[in-house]
Amino acid sequence: MMMDKLFFVLLRSIVFMIATLLSILAYGQTGKFKGKIVDKEGLPLQGIMVELEPDKHMMQTDLNGLFNFNVLYPGFYQVVINHNDYELFSDTIRINVGETVVKTIELLPAARHIDEVKITRNAPELESPGQLLKLSRSAMPTQVITREMIERMGSRRLDEVLKEQTGIAIVSNIAGGSRSTGVQLQGFGSEYVMVLIDGQPMVGRNNGNFDLSRISVSNIERIEIIKGASSCLFGSDALGGAINIITRYGAVQPQGQIGVRYGSFGVLDATVDGETPFASERGEAHFSANYYKTDGFNTNPYLSSGQSSPPYRNLDLQTRLRYQLARKTYLGTTIRYGIRLSDMTKNWGEEWQSSDEQDERDLNIALHFDHTFRSGLRSLSRYYLTYYDVDQATRWQSNLGNTGELSFKQMVHRFEQQFSKSYRNGINVTGGFGGSLENMKDRALDNTEPLSTAFAYLQGDKRLWEKLEVRGGLRYDRTNSYGGKINPSFGLQYYLNEKIAFKSGIASGFKAPDYRMRYLVFFNPSSSYLVVGNDVLQETLQQMQNAGEISEIFNVANDLNQNLKAEKSISLNYGVQYKPTNSVQVETSIFYHYLKNQIDAVAVATGTQISQIYTYRNLPKATNKGIEMNLQWQVVSDLNVQVGYQYLIAKDLSVKDSIRAGNWPYNQNLHNPATGESSPPKVSDYWGIVNRSRHMLNIRAFYEYKPWDSRLSVRANYRGKYPFADYNNNQFIDRYDSFVPHHLLLNAFIEKRFMEGRMRVSLSIDNITDFRHQWMPGQPGRSFIGGISYQFRR
Repeated sequence: MMMDKLFFVLLRSIVFMIATLLSILAYGQTGKFKGKIVDKEGLPLQGIMVELEPDKHMMQTDLNGLFNFNVLYPGFYQVVINHNDYELFSDTIRINVGETVVKTIELLPAARHIDEVKITRNAPELESPGQLLKLSRSAMPTQVITREMIERMGSRRLDEVLKEQTGIAIVSNIAGGSRSTGVQLQGFGSEYVMVLIDGQPMVGRNNGNFDLSRISVSNIERIEIIKGASSCLFGSDALGGAINIITRYGAVQPQGQIGVRYGSFGVLDATVDGETPFASERGEAHFSANYYKTDGFNTNPYLSSGQSSPPYRNLDLQTRLRYQLARKTYLGTTIRYGIRLSDMTKNWGEEWQSSDEQDERDLNIALHFDHTFRSGLRSLSRYYLTYYDVDQATRWQSNLGNTGELSFKQMVHRFEQQFSKSYRNGINVTGGFGGSLENMKDRALDNTEPLSTAFAYLQGDKRLWEKLEVRGGLRYDRTNSYGGKINPSFGLQYYLNEKIAFKSGIASGFKAPDYRMRYLVFFNPSSSYLVVGNDVLQETLQQMQNAGEISEIFNVANDLNQNLKAEKSISLNYGVQYKPTNSVQVETSIFYHYLKNQIDAVAVATGTQISQIYTYRNLPKATNKGIEMNLQWQVVSDLNVQVGYQYLIAKDLSVKDSIRAGNWPYNQNLHNPATGESSPPKVSDYWGIVNRSRHMLNIRAFYEYKPWDSRLSVRANYRGKYPFADYNNNQFIDRYDSFVPHHLLLNAFIEKRFMEGRMRVSLSIDNITDFRHQWMPGQPGRSFIGGISYQFRR
């Protein structure tokens, strides 16, 4: 209730501030620009986007191909029309006070080409509101998932979109009350991948995983992904990569949409979405609300009743306002509020039962002030407030006498100042500085110190000559607990010709241990284990030993007297892009990530009433290395086929060194549980890090049948076997341990549009082959989801 009141008070305050600004600002003298868009036969074209640079005015043509910009400041504007079916149009116009410029624009049909990934040097830069950093200029590989692609997949939540992308796997952790569906990126776990919404870092993680299923895709404009160390752009949590979610923006006409989907496992997905310009298009507003419910499901054959994946109800509200104070000055705000309630029961019989529940709430507020000076220098001031609150409880056995509880609150204040400028000599520079203050509270701990961070960074690129581009970045982060660290990046892109381009990059990453790894003490009664933060380990073990609650303390505990060290990484990437024809494009890359001081869980003791006691430690060194390949083929004008493949080797090098040297605990014999045979371990017996597949393959086909105004997609996702747990208990993964088998997930989506595209009826069929496994608790069986939506527009 307290958070609800805070949310509505802040919302009213911001709306009042915007209304006040609108009432006191006077309009200057302006001019107009209007016209008509036609094809080569002179027929009007509806729904064509017309954009005016540099002020980012945008408008779609109406049924008669007409557009009209009523309020334009005097000066020169560049008219840009970029549409998939027509050649790029660009022209310059001059606006004078009190005059109207009238223009008829003829668009010529374009040859069919692939839009998802372009290697042309003249591709238009994607604009990100409230963010000046350009992910496309990163030294590491980038990928963009467009809104159209999301719609063609029929996805509902963010995890459903990402799990069908090359090099990305989804990891579920729903044990002991946890609710987290995280992401694995080129072998990096979810704790190393930063998730941002409109450039704002999201907080609230379970065991390092940010729960991607919390995010609805209903108002997402596109998703930008960086694979590899990205700390030089976003700081500590982006050691292994970053996922930036851009929500819808740029309202050009009043419109709205309502939609509902319903299907298997009690899934109900309802969305209300609306946007409109105001104040003669000087302002724009967007609002979206999404309600998502599922009854959960069970993949564990040993349960007599209950679920392995929890039922939950999720509500997301988001609003965005942006207003043009002057010709090159904008004020904007974004508010996002989410709440998720879930509970789950598991019954193995009358005497063995468990139930757990979790309530999550998060509030995100962003304010930004954007101004471009006469010199061309652009300034963006941003303030973020993020609040996350979770209450979690677990009860074990039928008498409910054994319980575990967690109450965790996290609040972050963050300010950032960004600058960007493009020079005539071809140098583009973006820089900034800022700081954050993070407060965390846990019911089990008192007097935890706040985490304060200061940072500064610089990103730039330059065309040295016609075929070579240089990209680089530098960032300095300083925390009150782990001092300062500089993370550089450097990349080259060479265009051999119009068909072949080469790209290489190197970057470093840095990640300080988080609050839970240092301080949190949490007991999971359903699995009878205790997790103790590294900073309080010795104190906790001593207290338990004095109380007679310790059976055995392992030797490894004596080596953990030092506090956790910050993790560091170096990422290398080399890639080739080849476009033999306008309809075919191939991209191949080799990646190598070296991780030092990787933090990993380790068993340190057993208790008299607790089976295992864990803490966290640093591993000396680990590597993720492999190959990624992507193919896109426009078979015919209405059929597009995409293929992606990743080969990955992810290993802890200290395990290999210890096996080679015969050091404990990796010198234990290799045991075959089936035959009882044992043998001394060899380096070749070490398989790798858990939950990493050697092979991952995806094939997607998208077809549009224009006579019926229908679209169809069929997607196949293959994942090779991957280790689940150390079954024979020799402390490393070998061929005799527990593996999730290789499997194929086949999904399909079909959509029919009516009333000139305003009404859409759809059907999703996920996991057509009905693959399920008890060690994949987050993967449901075959499901059918039907949907209908209607768009309102003027």
